[in-house]
Amino acid sequence: MFRLWGKCVKQNRLLRDITVCDNDYSKNRTRMVLDAVSEICRAFDLAEPIWLESNIDEFRRLDHTRFRQDSFIEPLDFDYLEIRVLEE
Repeated sequence: MFRLWGKCVKQNRLLRDITVCDNDYSKNRTRMVLDAVSEICRAFDLAEPIWLESNIDEFRRLDHTRFRQDSFIEPLDFDYLEIRVLEE
């Protein structure tokens, strides 16, 4: 089962979090990640973040990344949105 954890953090405090699960292995990993990020953003009522090169590199190497204000068009009421793969 593919699981992705999303959390909003402000001043090193967890504001809200969600874990998204996906059992559809007919999709490739990239599609699973993008679908999970979409679901996280819907749950948090956020626009989807822009994947910067630094986010892509960090996610490829470490299976997690942080989206800060520069990844969003609208202003944020938190410091960053972090996504992390929990299980594949």
